[in-house]
Amino acid sequence: MFVKKGDKVRVIAGKDRGVESVVLKALPKVNKVVVEGVAIVKKHQKPNAANPQGAIVEQEAPIDASNVQVLDKNGVAGRVGYKFVDGKKVRYNKKSGEVLD
Repeated sequence: MFVKKGDKVRVIAGKDRGVESVVLKALPKVNKVVVEGVAIVKKHQKPNAANPQGAIVEQEAPIDASNVQVLDKNGVAGRVGYKFVDGKKVRYNKKSGEVLD
């Protein structure tokens, strides 16, 4: 999976297209990512000890990893490639050539 937790990404498809934010969680088994402030859904919570009334909370839902592009330090969005630098495999932005890791 080309996206990691903490990466700054731009959403390129869906209702939140164009939003730039940070990846909160990567889910590689299902190829999805949770991006801060993107794909907000309302979730109904049952009453519990912490919240006796119950509640309707808003939280981020996972979106497909193919719907985001990783931004480099200069804010250039591009596809991610892999190369070896000093015997270590690193990710790089194919558009700008800048190393992401």
